[in-house]
Amino acid sequence: MNKKINDYYETLGLSKDASAEEIKKAYRKLALKYHPDKNHGNKSAEEKFKEISEAYAVLSDPEKRRQYDTFGSAGFHQRFSQEDIFRNFDLDSILRQFGFGGGFRGASSFRTGGGGSPFENIFQGSMGRSGCGSGGCSPQAVAGADLNYTLNISLDDVLQGAEKTVTVRQPGSGQQSISVKVPKGIEHGKRLRLSGRGAPSPQGGPPGDMYLKINLTPHPRFQREEDDLVVEHKISFSQACLGANIEVESLEGKKFNVKVPAGVQADARLRIKGHGLPAGPMGDERGDLLVKLAVAVPKELSPEQETLIQSLAENGL
Repeated sequence: MNKKINDYYETLGLSKDASAEEIKKAYRKLALKYHPDKNHGNKSAEEKFKEISEAYAVLSDPEKRRQYDTFGSAGFHQRFSQEDIFRNFDLDSILRQFGFGGGFRGASSFRTGGGGSPFENIFQGSMGRSGCGSGGCSPQAVAGADLNYTLNISLDDVLQGAEKTVTVRQPGSGQQSISVKVPKGIEHGKRLRLSGRGAPSPQGGPPGDMYLKINLTPHPRFQREEDDLVVEHKISFSQACLGANIEVESLEGKKFNVKVPAGVQADARLRIKGHGLPAGPMGDERGDLLVKLAVAVPKELSPEQETLIQSLAENGL
């Protein structure tokens, strides 16, 4: 079963226009209520504490919050892995600011380390350690391992979005075909997280997650530069000198008549605004199509052309 994706604002009991101070106060209030040292052995409280901490990790960071507000909950979780969410988030330091350092056992165990989940060393129920209460430690089910695969996509997939079928080998259950939605505008190297599609738990706990690393395959004509597309167009020497009108085709097949100014230099770029790649999964804004000009030099000349070129050379061209 896939993990439920919660709305971070609802998780903290806030409206979407909440200030940074309101977000901080809401998290502190809930952290005091659900901290594991005040709820020994209470699995529900443990899960709630993880949820509010994840929400605070995103909403307390201006850039992560901007991304969350832009893409929405589902879109954000497709673009950001658990590691991305908790990167540079020092929960230990935050809890100490809220007064957990002395009066609550174990606060120093909440530390992000190299950028992964801050719960790895305290909760076994879903992340990785036995829970301990005042009566001692009680073993809890270990989550299954995460699985990592590469997903090859094309520029057309980035432009339109796509639904891909991925065949993976699941430990203990052989090969499986999984349908994956690829959002518009996704970047090379990003990871898509499929909650609960990882390896099964060896102890009856929840399964791990599956991560698909995006690999953008080369296109024969277009190159990607962030949200822009670059296409090379060859022109003749006379067109470069005198100017010309050329026809350029975009990735989706639209044709544009583009004016080449007289005296244009090699490698100059002409811009066709708004016909690059989507700037996000909604596709409301797009980058530009950049036409890179290259002056074509013929490998062979006819006698007439050779005479003309010689004449040009004699006249300083």
